Amino acid sequence: MIKNIFALLLTLLVVNADAQKRRKINFLKDSIDSYIAQGMTDWKIPGMAVVIVKDGKVVWMKGYGVRDIETAEQVDENTLFMIASNTKLFTGTALAQLEYNGKIQLNDKVKKYIPEFALYDQNATEMATITDMLSHRIGTKTFQGDFTFWDGNLSRRGVINRMRTLQPTGIFRQSYGYCNSCFVTAGEVIPVVSQKPWEVYVYDSLLMPLGMSNTHMLTNGMDQRSNVAKPYTTKNTTGTVLLDYDRIDNLGPAASMVSSVNDMGRWLSMQLDSGRFEGKKILPWEVVNRTREVQLSVNSRKSMMYPTNFKGYGLGIFAQDYNGRQLYQHTGGAFGFVSNVCFVPEEKLGICILTNQDNQNFFEALRYQLLDAYLDVPYTNRSKAMLKNHLVNQEKDLQGLAELKARVASAKAPMLISQYTGSYVNETYGKMIITQASASQLKVEFKGHNNLRATLDYIDNDEWMLTYNHKGYGVFATRFTMDKGRPVSILIKVTDFIELDPYVFVKE
Repeated sequence: MIKNIFALLLTLLVVNADAQKRRKINFLKDSIDSYIAQGMTDWKIPGMAVVIVKDGKVVWMKGYGVRDIETAEQVDENTLFMIASNTKLFTGTALAQLEYNGKIQLNDKVKKYIPEFALYDQNATEMATITDMLSHRIGTKTFQGDFTFWDGNLSRRGVINRMRTLQPTGIFRQSYGYCNSCFVTAGEVIPVVSQKPWEVYVYDSLLMPLGMSNTHMLTNGMDQRSNVAKPYTTKNTTGTVLLDYDRIDNLGPAASMVSSVNDMGRWLSMQLDSGRFEGKKILPWEVVNRTREVQLSVNSRKSMMYPTNFKGYGLGIFAQDYNGRQLYQHTGGAFGFVSNVCFVPEEKLGICILTNQDNQNFFEALRYQLLDAYLDVPYTNRSKAMLKNHLVNQEKDLQGLAELKARVASAKAPMLISQYTGSYVNETYGKMIITQASASQLKVEFKGHNNLRATLDYIDNDEWMLTYNHKGYGVFATRFTMDKGRPVSILIKVTDFIELDPYVFVKE
C-alpha cells in the first residue's frame, strides 16, 4: 500500500514537472506572439518591440503593432522609442570607464569637478561623491524636483543649481530616493574631465564601438526622425490619446536616450559577455562589474508575487535575486513611453521591451513572464494578474474625473475672481502667472516650462479644478489658502508619473 502511494506521488511529480517543462517550451516557442497580442489588446498598447538574447545569440527580435495609430505604420526591430531611465546605465558605465582610465575616482567629491554644487544640507554638500549621485542616496524623495526639471527650460547646470532647494526627508547615504537630478550632476563630471559633452563622450566610447548607429543621445528632433514611435497614453481617458514628445535633453544623463531593440540587443550582448561583443573587447570586465556593485539596499523583504527577496542599486542598474539567480534590471518612463531592460548573466539571458503607451504594466508583465519561462518558475499569467487592479484603478480615476467635472458644471462663479490673479512663486520651481480667463475660470502659465499651461475652473469654497494643456500632467482638485478673504498661496499637483508631492506657490 505504502509503495503504491509512493509510486503514485512520484508519478504525479514527474507528470507535473513534464507539464511545466512543456508549458515553458510552448510559451517560448509557440505562445509569445499570442501572449503579446492579447496583452497589447488588454492594455491598449499601440506598438512595442522585443529582443531576447540567450547564450550569445539573439533568439527573438520583433516589432508588434503600430508606431503611429493614424498612419498604421508598423513597428519593426529598428523602430525608435525613448528608453528614458535606461539611459542611466550608459552614464554609470561611462563614469566607471573614466575611473578605469585614471581620469576620476568614483568616490571623488562632486565639488572637486563642480565647485558650485550644493545640496540642502551643507554637510551632505561637502561629503557627496560621484557614487552618491549614481546610486540615489542623497536622502531626497523619489522624483523630488522633477516637476521643475522634466520638460523644463533649465539647463543641466541650472538643474544642478536648484538641487540646493530640495529638502530631504530621508538620511544621506541611508535612504533610497530615485533622483534624476543626481544623474545629471554625475553626467556633468564627464565634460570636465574628458572635454567632451556627456552625449558625445557616451556616443564615442560606448555606442560606436558597439555599432549602435541607430541610437540617439538626445530627444531633440525626435519628431523629425524616420521610423520613430509616437507617444500615447490612456490615462484619464477611455481612448488612446497622442501626446507631445518630451524634450528632456537637460536631463540627458538621466533620461534622454532614444533607441531600438536591434541596438539594445547589442548592449545586452555586451553585458552578458563580460564587456565583449562579437569577440571584440568593448569594455574591460572591471568597468562592467563596477556598475553592478550594490551601493544601497532598496528592499530586503520577500515579495509575495515574485520569487525575489532582495533588491539594491548599483551605478545605474538595479540588482536583485530572481528564483535563485542574480538579475540586473531597470525600467524607463517618459510621456508616452515605458521601457524595460534586464539581464541574468549566469543564464546568459537578456531581455529588452520598448513600448509607446505609458499607462500600462504589460511591459513589466512580459518581462516577468519571460523570466519565469527561462528560470523555471511555475506558470501564472502575469499580465492577467496585473490587469485586474489596473482596470479597477482606471475606472476609479475616470469616475473621480467625471465627478469633478460635474461639480464644476454646477458651480456658481466666485466673487471678485480678479483677486486670484497675479504672480506666484515656489523656491524650487520659480514663477507661475495666473490671469483671468472668464467669470469662473483662471489661466495658469508656468514660466519654468516653454509650453506648459493650465486652467483653474471654480468649484466652491475656494476649490478649483486644475487642468493642464498637456494630457499627461493630469487633472486635480486644488485650493487656494486664504487670509482675511484674500488668496495667499495655491497647491499645485502634477501626475505621480512626474513627481509625487505637490508644490506650494506663494502669491507675490
